[in-house]
Amino acid sequence: MIKMNDLQLLLKKYWNYEDFKGSQKAIIEAVLNGKDVLALLPTGGGKSLCYQIPAMAKDGICVVVSPLIALIQNQVQQLKDIGIKSVALTGGISKDELIKLLDNCIYGNYKFLYLSPERLQQEMVQERIGEMNINLFAIDEAHCISQWGNDFRPAYLNCSLLRDIKPEIPVIAVTATATAQVAQDIIKNLRFKAHEIFKDSYTRKNIYFGVIWEEDKQRRLYELCRNTQQSGIIYVRTRRTAQEISTFLNRRKISATFYHGGIPKEEKEKKLKLWLENEVQIMVATNAFGMGIDKADVALVIHYQIPESIENYYQEAGRAGRNGLPAKAIMITNKNDELQLRNQFLKVLPDVRFLKLLYNKLNNYFQIPYGTLSGEIYHFRFEEFCELYNFNAVLAYNGLQILDQNSVISLSQNFTRKTTVQFLVSKDQLLNYLERHQKVAPIVQTILRTYGGIFDFETKINTLLISKKSSLSEEKILSILQQLESDNIISLKAINRDLELLFLVPREDDLTINNFAKKVEIQLKTKKDKIDSMVAYIKTDTRCRNRQLLSYFGEESTQNCNNCDNCTRPKGLDQDSFLKIKRDIMALLEEKHSSSRDIIQELPQNEQLILKVLQKLLEDGNISINTKNEYNLEQ
Repeated sequence: MIKMNDLQLLLKKYWNYEDFKGSQKAIIEAVLNGKDVLALLPTGGGKSLCYQIPAMAKDGICVVVSPLIALIQNQVQQLKDIGIKSVALTGGISKDELIKLLDNCIYGNYKFLYLSPERLQQEMVQERIGEMNINLFAIDEAHCISQWGNDFRPAYLNCSLLRDIKPEIPVIAVTATATAQVAQDIIKNLRFKAHEIFKDSYTRKNIYFGVIWEEDKQRRLYELCRNTQQSGIIYVRTRRTAQEISTFLNRRKISATFYHGGIPKEEKEKKLKLWLENEVQIMVATNAFGMGIDKADVALVIHYQIPESIENYYQEAGRAGRNGLPAKAIMITNKNDELQLRNQFLKVLPDVRFLKLLYNKLNNYFQIPYGTLSGEIYHFRFEEFCELYNFNAVLAYNGLQILDQNSVISLSQNFTRKTTVQFLVSKDQLLNYLERHQKVAPIVQTILRTYGGIFDFETKINTLLISKKSSLSEEKILSILQQLESDNIISLKAINRDLELLFLVPREDDLTINNFAKKVEIQLKTKKDKIDSMVAYIKTDTRCRNRQLLSYFGEESTQNCNNCDNCTRPKGLDQDSFLKIKRDIMALLEEKHSSSRDIIQELPQNEQLILKVLQKLLEDGNISINTKNEYNLEQ
């Protein structure tokens, strides 16, 4: 019988914590008693300890399924750093290396085996897991298993095969972002037996949640960062925006760097190290950054663009204030952002009608007769296909992904639709080069007319489009780009954009799609609902932010947090009135320093409301008071 004192000794010895928090102790006891467990804990709630501690307390090895290679590597390195033997089955390892690592898990007294759900599908991996002395199966980020979850991963559905390999071993599923519907889906898909559900409150009392409506978003961003002395994260949706914001802040003497999925591994590690060690204050990042990153002293998380779901927002905002000290999670937005959000995430979601059209054209493109199943692997010129049938490339690619997920076709997994270019020389140097190499001039001019910012950033280009505009073959375009690269005029990343495609079922046109049409409709509605919920959260200015977030995750509270923008906004002011008075005050102070009496005389609004707005602007650091008791804008 394992005693709680023994567990606390493990906690202190390896993780240097004095005691468990929240439901950790109860979760660990349930796991050690052989129960299946679903643990719903907020970001920063210590989910990993809920399976690491019981695994360390028992003989054998714990198998952990996790969605991201970066997260797997991060957790395995953390375990190794504290002296716990762990293995990660990541991509790019040879068959011999895989066999060696699996042998280590069987014979080498290792305590943890981390792998992705895709790796779990390999027969060799399943066979060797069957030979291991397993003490626990852990499913991390378990919301990925549900079609209603924010990051649904079809491969996660097959995690249940662990129950067939070792039916007697308990399973723990952990996540920070599960609605009631997602929680039930997890329990069903993992075939839980005798189980318990633990849910800690999602409330984060030390975090101030706020939404700022601002046309000049960069200026507001600068003000927030300038008034923060500790670490911060700024979340954006695109790689280019990450680079632009980082450059903007550095030019204004705020130490910043950027992070996104397109950065080489070594550079990512360098940037992360600088930020973790406080050599750089602000990390500007896409959502590729954050999962598994444990930095306690983040005092500010800013969303510069609207996330696609409350799950994403809450998880990212929750990276603030993990040390329990006051922190802020601010979203800066304006009226254009909602349109951009819907365009980016909804307009490229294929519906059933489009999937039927896409599948029909795909069969026609390869001349597949009705009722026939071809066993041939086809070389697929994707951009040519989109051009021929006038398909939006992103919409078509998402449609192909759905056909792949539903086993209608099989796509090659190394496909990337990307050629990026950045000019390395100045415009004058480029002109001199083109005078000496006049044959390439028309191509270069076409690229410059088509793509802005190509001197400052890596820019994705469409070589088929350039080919059409210049009336040259795509092969010729690629040849010229390679010449420009060899002459050090551009940096070029040209990746094979062609797919390999295999049809998995006979062609039956609409009937093929009808088999999973209902599931597609549900997933489409789920994504739309998530965006609607996110937009509603932003626009709701009369209800406590914390209560809105808790309600979304099925946790009702009757207490306001008294710490968010809605709770602390001056009474008697709705959002529109507040913003109007704020704009009027800021415009007046742009012209001259003014006392409160001067401002009240100049503006037509109610005196008490003006004074409330002035107080709020002072608190937020928008304005300050000089020695003459005059208000002035903070620079």
